[in-house]
Amino acid sequence: MKPPLPTSESDVKASGVQREYLAQDETPEAIESKKKEDALRRKLDRFVAPVMMMLMLISYLDRGNIGFAATQGMTTDIKLKGNELNTAVSVFYIFYILAEFPTSLLVKRLHFNRVIPIITFCWGLVCLCTGFVQNFAGLVTTRIFLGFFEGCLFPSMTLFFCNYYTREELGIRVAYLFIASALSGAFGGLIAFGILYMNGVAGWPGWRWLYVLEGIITIIYAISCIWLVPKDYETAYFLNEEEKQIMRLRAARTQAYSDSAGSGHYGKVDITEAAKDIKSWIHGCIQIAVTRFLPLITMAPIGIAGYAILLSPVSPGVQYFATYLISTACFLCTGGNITWLSANCAPDGKRAASLGILLTLTNIGGVVSGQIYQSNAAPKYILGHAWSLGCLAFAWCGWWIVRAMYKRREKRKDKKIVAGYVMTEGTMYTDREPDFRYQI
Repeated sequence: MKPPLPTSESDVKASGVQREYLAQDETPEAIESKKKEDALRRKLDRFVAPVMMMLMLISYLDRGNIGFAATQGMTTDIKLKGNELNTAVSVFYIFYILAEFPTSLLVKRLHFNRVIPIITFCWGLVCLCTGFVQNFAGLVTTRIFLGFFEGCLFPSMTLFFCNYYTREELGIRVAYLFIASALSGAFGGLIAFGILYMNGVAGWPGWRWLYVLEGIITIIYAISCIWLVPKDYETAYFLNEEEKQIMRLRAARTQAYSDSAGSGHYGKVDITEAAKDIKSWIHGCIQIAVTRFLPLITMAPIGIAGYAILLSPVSPGVQYFATYLISTACFLCTGGNITWLSANCAPDGKRAASLGILLTLTNIGGVVSGQIYQSNAAPKYILGHAWSLGCLAFAWCGWWIVRAMYKRREKRKDKKIVAGYVMTEGTMYTDREPDFRYQI
């Protein structure tokens, strides 16, 4: 049964969060309870977040190997011609896209402790096999399988976090994943540089060793995930009974915003709710335009300035400065946008389907980006930079649109509450109900 709704306008905002904070009075018991919950959150950050961060790091290392391999003789060794390398890059995203939506709906039902180790093992095996490819067909085949298995990972990790953290805590934890992806960019080159020095060992070129060794590392970590990734908090090896009880209370509190038994058995109604809600598509379009997110209102103009500089006839030093602006604006964007949508969706099934829509739309951009930076456009890449500039400007506008939409919906909810709205018995609880308050 839902809690009673207020009848005066002054109570409207308080009622929106009432169900999440039922016991926040400043009694000694409440203060002690908060201390225990803070300690639990820190423990989750020690045992849950690092495992997912390492998966993200390995994932980005493995998918990025093709760039290092291409510069170290792979294109010559397997006789790639024309834009075949671009095709191999793009085909990864096609199958990445195909994997994301069904994974979002199925991973909870199939259990995280099964899905995550299996998909990690599979893409590690594919990465290892890439070290043995002999031609374009072999490269494309491995990229197809790599895209599919890695496409299963991110929705699995995001929904895994949703089962341990509250709406308010989720943002920074998803940001941890993108810190890991940034680290892969920072250290991936150094790791590849070291492995590529094995060029000629056992008669193999360095790029083959790169795939084989990183594939073996991924497989070893996948096996360790059998023990590191629990089915749920009830079976988590790192939680004692008192901590599990706190997790149950947190789950019950979050339940007020999901109204789901947590079984992971999502149906057609969840998909329909997500598909007909315009916010799923707006967030997805923002994600296509920029695959990273911090407060977009301030960061997008910085990225726009960066791409504008790259399009101008300036010195290499200024161009490097432009790339720093772009990295600052773009690389941090994705996690916040995903978290924003996740926090504003209910029930769980709609959240999973909405994430599937967003991630699918996101990686459509990956298919396009593999084609806009063509080798024959070097060294200025005017088309690629102009496309990226336009995408950032589009995303900035999209941010304002979705923010205005949430504010308009909140005003409509306030009017319903003041008018004495009562939820119809038997109706599925969603984020459109008046006492669900959007995070804006």
